[in-house]
Amino acid sequence: MAYKSMYKNEIARAAGVSRAVFRVWLKADKQALEAMGITPRQQLLPLVAVRYLCEKYVIDVSQ
Repeated sequence: MAYKSMYKNEIARAAGVSRAVFRVWLKADKQALEAMGITPRQQLLPLVAVRYLCEKYVIDVSQ
């Protein structure tokens, strides 16, 4: 699967969850995301973060 940078709301939509639920997921992965250089307020997530979240939560973002 080819990943690309995506906005948080796009990933939440692909996962079929609300933005609030997705924020809970991100909070659970806060340390891993911070290690990738992702800040909590950052809306556009880089490829490495998208890949991490999609693999962890089994999200299919290909459309």
